[in-house]
Order: sequence, then C-alpha cells, then structure tokens
Amino acid sequence: MQRISLLDRRPTPLTRRDTGRTFPAAANYPIVVRELPMPMVGEKAQRSLTLTEHHVRTFAELTGDYNPLHFDADFASRTRFGGLVVQGGLTTGLLHALVAMDMPGPGSVFLSQQWKFTAPVYIDDTITAQAEVVSVHETKPVTQLRIVVTRQTGETVLEGEAWCYTMKPVDTKTAAHS
Repeated sequence: MQRISLLDRRPTPLTRRDTGRTFPAAANYPIVVRELPMPMVGEKAQRSLTLTEHHVRTFAELTGDYNPLHFDADFASRTRFGGLVVQGGLTTGLLHALVAMDMPGPGSVFLSQQWKFTAPVYIDDTITAQAEVVSVHETKPVTQLRIVVTRQTGETVLEGEAWCYTMKPVDTKTAAHS
C-alpha cells in the first residue's frame, strides 16, 4: 500500500462527542492526515528533540510539576543527578508523538506501556525515541513495540515496550449506504 500524506491547515473546530462541547480551531496548527498500512515486524521509526528550559517551564505550567529537581539548580546539584533534569513526562511525551505520528501512525493510541528510566535527561539534552515493531496482531490493529530512548551521547535513558491500537476512521459515505 502506498503511503499518502496530506497537510491541511484549514481551521476546524473540535467537538467532544460525549459532551457536545465545541472548542475553537487553532488556525495555524497543522493537521496531518496519513493513510499508512499496518507496520511489519522489524520496522523501526525514530524521532528526536532537544529539551530546553522552555519545555520544562511549559510542562510545569500544564501539569503543576514544579519539582525542585527541574527548577532549583542548587538543590539539583546536591542530588545524585548533579544538576537540573527535565520532567519524565517530557521524555515519554516524545514517545507519544512517535506512536501517534510515525509508527504505527495517525489514529494510534497506547493500550499499555512498560518502561523504566535508566538515566536522567538534563536540560538541553537531545533525546531520540526509537520504536521497533516486535509483533503485529493477525486480526486486530494492535502492535507491540520495543522502545528505547537515548541521549546525544548514545546513553540509554529509557527502555521498555508498548502495545498500541490503531483506529481507522469510518467512511461515513459508505456507512450511510450500508
């Protein structure tokens, strides 16, 4: 199957199905729609990001995680980390993007995750999230991934596995005629 990509910048309001609440569209937010086949065992994907002080502050504003390990250089320097570290959610957030956008791809969500942090990620580290397909369910859009996140030095900072489910939208034109 051919991989197709479409970049659509038309603002579209979002409506929650459960409450009917409508949220305004973000006019400059690119919406990426791709039709991808299910990945095959052995396929790999990766995505990299340099995590900055701005990311740490934004994550704290969104979540309330103002742990001194992320903001108090004196405190952090006196811990086993030896300096400021980013929130773990920033590291795992890159995995969410990898699964949702790269592999398995759009429409994919985590069913489960099992991973461990093996080293801290420091502010201004560049991390690379890598996923490898370990198994694909024969009759369901379910994929098992081996997960590794490394920093720019090659040191592993997170490792584990994840199970993903890939949802495909229903063709409303075909469904209406059924």
